[in-house]
Amino acid sequence: MAGKVQGLLIDGQRVPALSGESFATINPATGEEIAQVARGGAADIDRAVAAARRAFENPAWRRMNANDRSLLLYRLADLIEQHADELAVLECLDNGKPWLFTKAVEIEGSIKTFRYFAGWPTKFGGETLPVSPRSGARILNYTTREPVGVAGLIVPWNYPMSMAAWKIAPAVAAGCCVILKPAEQTPLTALRLGELALEAGFPAGVINVVPGFGEAGAALVEHPGVDKVAFTGSTAVGKAIVRGSTGNLKKVSLELGGKSPQIVLADADLDAAAASIAAGIFFNQGQTCTAGSRLYAHASVADELLERIAAHAAAQKIGNGLDDATTFGPLISQEQWDVVSGYVNIGQQEGARVLTGGRRPADQAKGFFFEPTILASAGPDMRVVREEIFGPVLSALTWTDPEELVRQANDSEFGLSAGIWTNDLKTAHRMAEAVKAGTVWINCFNMVDPASPFGGYKQSGWGREHGRAAMELYSETKSVWVNLS
Repeated sequence: MAGKVQGLLIDGQRVPALSGESFATINPATGEEIAQVARGGAADIDRAVAAARRAFENPAWRRMNANDRSLLLYRLADLIEQHADELAVLECLDNGKPWLFTKAVEIEGSIKTFRYFAGWPTKFGGETLPVSPRSGARILNYTTREPVGVAGLIVPWNYPMSMAAWKIAPAVAAGCCVILKPAEQTPLTALRLGELALEAGFPAGVINVVPGFGEAGAALVEHPGVDKVAFTGSTAVGKAIVRGSTGNLKKVSLELGGKSPQIVLADADLDAAAASIAAGIFFNQGQTCTAGSRLYAHASVADELLERIAAHAAAQKIGNGLDDATTFGPLISQEQWDVVSGYVNIGQQEGARVLTGGRRPADQAKGFFFEPTILASAGPDMRVVREEIFGPVLSALTWTDPEELVRQANDSEFGLSAGIWTNDLKTAHRMAEAVKAGTVWINCFNMVDPASPFGGYKQSGWGREHGRAAMELYSETKSVWVNLS
């Protein structure tokens, strides 16, 4: 890709930014430039919105029947499958995660998402309602589901392909046209996905991709021609999006930050818990909104459990994601490395103890690598327990009182997910009811499926992705009354 500027994808064409500007996308494993990418700005958002609006009003899309819309989604899923290796390597270069993990989890998950939502256009509709008018008139009342219109989709850098699929699939299944704004750190798979959508037969303008920085995202959020914004990212940016969307009161859905508790009871299977807890915090280098970053282990098993988690941390093969043996790649950027390192220092200053990790690996001089880290002896008021680090750092606490445990688990501005480890089914269900989180995993962690709704309580967001709930995010309900008297 060196020497060639990767253009924006607007109205079916790869085009330069109107400003002529571009930016470098960097390989986090080496710190080296992969490619130059056109830097979209407000003017480019204008033309992308115009293209999406034309496509939305075009009978070729607006009047397309549900079965044909399904077929387009199935074709796109098939093309992603055919190009799985290419997309996994692109994601590895751009994001740093091991390419084999990317293929098995992110690319395969995207295929599954598009195939799942391909089934919805023929099944998502209104209903006939038994109304009782005061006048006694004979009334036929029915509802229809109509696409909300033009949707702006803003996705993060931690799971670029997956997050694009999570939003594009239900949006186009509902009949919307979209402008995808990928994170500036990871634009490459988004652009390739847009090309594959055209190859699948989506009309020009239905799916547009505009890489850029904050000004492009802000222009998309504030644009009066956008009817709905969907965002995945930090809570701070989510709040800014809410403020920016008020001009035309566009619909907004938000999947935001998390500080997920992993609750381990005394009777838990410690081997299974340790393996899953390690995966829950160290997978994707901890750069996951659902990362199980707060461990609450019963005091009677805490030391043994931490030893086993530390063994999983030590077993990670840290390196370039293009190496098939690598299980743990770099953080996304130097900026994120500084954030994670800073939190480890803060934790130590507050009294936490580094059980393992906490620094750059000795054999990785280049890139943005940071060791899997466990902070033991953490306290509930420490910043490393209360604030989202978005890195491979597990803060470990102990408990003995179940009521105090639940209070501490819920004492967070976030409520995205939680894990519970116990062999007592009654206790597991009661704990799941008590924990304030959008997803609760019992004796497992980070299980997701496009059929199961995903989203958070409190400042972890608005709305739910996946399932019927996602279709509802991109549609309007119309009630029709017909006088039959």
